[in-house]
Amino acid sequence: MILAGVFDRHPKLQVIIGHLGEGVSFFMERLDRVLPPRLTGLEKPISAYLKENVSYTISGFNFIPAFLDLYMHVGAERIMFSTDYPYSSMKEAVQFLHQLPISDKDKEKIAHENAERLLRF
Repeated sequence: MILAGVFDRHPKLQVIIGHLGEGVSFFMERLDRVLPPRLTGLEKPISAYLKENVSYTISGFNFIPAFLDLYMHVGAERIMFSTDYPYSSMKEAVQFLHQLPISDKDKEKIAHENAERLLRF
């Protein structure tokens, strides 16, 4: 979607991907380096779209280092709580959320505020 220019044509479009973004946060800097706008023809670097047009769910990826990598790249405003039920434990997902080394305000954003805002609950 990014390389096809979808977000350049529809800058307000928002999408949600699961599993902490399938590891995409780990590659953001590399994507910007090897696929700069001068090569892609996009208006912005790829990471800008990943930070402005994409929200990420936890989806059973209850691993603090992986979570913190995404959190450091996109902030709490782009991450939403979810489970990967029936493949992951609901109890473990809730415990993971409570033990995250982030502020209570950011936990509230992740727990429900971001979904309420994005999905207009």
